[in-house]
Amino acid sequence: MPPRASRRNAKPLLKTKPALAAFVVLMLGGCTSIGDFGRLQPPLVADNIHAWVGQEAATRTGGPISLNNLTDDERTLRDLAFPLIQPPYDRIRWDAVLYEYSIKREFRRSLWVVDPTAYYRHLLAADYRSTAGRYNQLNDDARNDVVRIDPFFDMAHRVIEADRKRQATMDVLPDISPLDRANALARVGENNLTIAWVQASLAQRCASYRFALNHLVVSEPEALATQVDLSLKLLQQQIAANQLVPAPEFAQVPVAALAAPAMG
Repeated sequence: MPPRASRRNAKPLLKTKPALAAFVVLMLGGCTSIGDFGRLQPPLVADNIHAWVGQEAATRTGGPISLNNLTDDERTLRDLAFPLIQPPYDRIRWDAVLYEYSIKREFRRSLWVVDPTAYYRHLLAADYRSTAGRYNQLNDDARNDVVRIDPFFDMAHRVIEADRKRQATMDVLPDISPLDRANALARVGENNLTIAWVQASLAQRCASYRFALNHLVVSEPEALATQVDLSLKLLQQQIAANQLVPAPEFAQVPVAALAAPAMG
């Protein structure tokens, strides 16, 4: 094929979304998007990879979406939120780049499904050589959430304080236009709803872990159950100590809805 024709055919790929283009490259190369410690490989990560988190939270409550750029702290808040709203069993996937950028619609919808049995079913379906493997996985997932809680809520405190100062500043500046004010208030709402989403997600996943442990001790008793129980109690304590914002009315997706094909 002539060089000019090759360049012409390559143009459509360059115009695709960065995440989708990266996914195509991964598919062609036959490699994975996951690097060390379950993180995306650096070339696949953009600054606003998780910007959709705040927008999705606002959408679920019928709230407005801000057109303002994210601050560094607001961006970090969303980055730290994602592992706490993503199901534990979806953390290491060959197509993780699509999930991180929330390109797959069924993934975004699944985040709002409250099904306390889902984690246990995935735990049973995993190919473990022994019962201890399931207990260890459950313990690791609970402990990983415990480790992630402090960094997220430390950042949440910073963002809440910045928003408090933002609102106080708007009250004394006479030349702030209604549009600027609306975008600023919408961003405050997104930030609060992101924090609320994490709070709700942590409560739901802790209930899922407890459901899994309760059923494991009946179906596959192991001495490791005591260790897992201690991890879950620690997680519950951390969750109870980090209730920063009121719980809004998020629109939930029925479990049965995921059985139907996604539209659009």
